[in-house]
Amino acid sequence: MAPSFGRSISFPLSPARSSRRHVRSVSLPSSRAHPLLAHLQNTTRAVRAWAADPSAPATGLAHLDALHAALAELLLLPEARAALQSGSATADCLLDGFLVLADAHGAFQEAVLELRRHAAEAQAALRRRDQPRLASAVRAQRQAEKDLARLTSSVRGAAKFPQLAGTAASVAEVEVSGVLTEAVAAVASASAAVFSAVEAVSSAATAAVASSSRKPATLISLVTRTKAAAASSDEDKEMAALDKLEDLDECVAKMEAGSDKVFRSILQTRVALLNIHTQTC
Repeated sequence: MAPSFGRSISFPLSPARSSRRHVRSVSLPSSRAHPLLAHLQNTTRAVRAWAADPSAPATGLAHLDALHAALAELLLLPEARAALQSGSATADCLLDGFLVLADAHGAFQEAVLELRRHAAEAQAALRRRDQPRLASAVRAQRQAEKDLARLTSSVRGAAKFPQLAGTAASVAEVEVSGVLTEAVAAVASASAAVFSAVEAVSSAATAAVASSSRKPATLISLVTRTKAAAASSDEDKEMAALDKLEDLDECVAKMEAGSDKVFRSILQTRVALLNIHTQTC
């Protein structure tokens, strides 16, 4: 069973432009923007767009992986390093943010493994028509879905509370800091969308399995339905349930590889931030 993800999230993940104390937008003019900074901004917008209208969760993970790659490149720039070194509050904010995101994606990996195990158990029970075993698998799968829902809520909340991340030494550094915090907010938003999408696939499978295990409960249904029709209906429900479980298994298989890659990218980004931050201490 995946552990409950209950820690509070209070770090400022929303972009610095959300505060009225900023005198400029975080968006740099195209004539001045460094190509890597512009690339990160474009990648962040793509992640935001996917999170606003999510499709397959594997696509969301691919967007997150691209965003972390852009972040890694930007953190090599002297301008980015200077912004983080001069604004310790911004660096602390980002470090805390990536710590929470790492915890979230670690818990997500555990939840995905649990879903795959419960789905396999449900498939075996359904094929053998073992009702007690099937009911147990459905209960366990629903609990894993609740863990995912709590995880989704926690990560989604991380991007909803704007707060000024800190004060940099120059306008350029303020802009870089804003772009970085905007990127982290996008990571939180897209992560929540990925978790929610996987939960939706699992919930559809659970509902189909639960429906397939129901038997006619009234005398009227027994009288009005022939045995052949009842058998056909039950077989159709079982086939539909097995199809949904296969969809879940395919989704989880894609998540296992993709989520591990994103998890490692989050850790690597945090290490890079920590190295920059410790140079000022």
